[in-house]
Amino acid sequence: MHDIVDLETRGIPSMFIASSEFRQAAIAQSVALGMPDVQRMFVPHPIQDRTDAEMAAYADQAFDEILGMITAVDTTH
Repeated sequence: MHDIVDLETRGIPSMFIASSEFRQAAIAQSVALGMPDVQRMFVPHPIQDRTDAEMAAYADQAFDEILGMITAVDTTH
């Protein structure tokens, strides 16, 4: 999360992806770091025991949403 906040602070569009198990912790940390609205995506948990094919399927399913988050124009600044 610190890296994402650093990138965003420098004007580099960023987001993070984590497994759903870490949803509350990630949100709490983004709030604590002063970026409660940082772009984020959560994938099904657990991921460490997924096969390469399963991980590729997760990536394929998420790609368009991730691309949209990264390329969205922030009009608040």
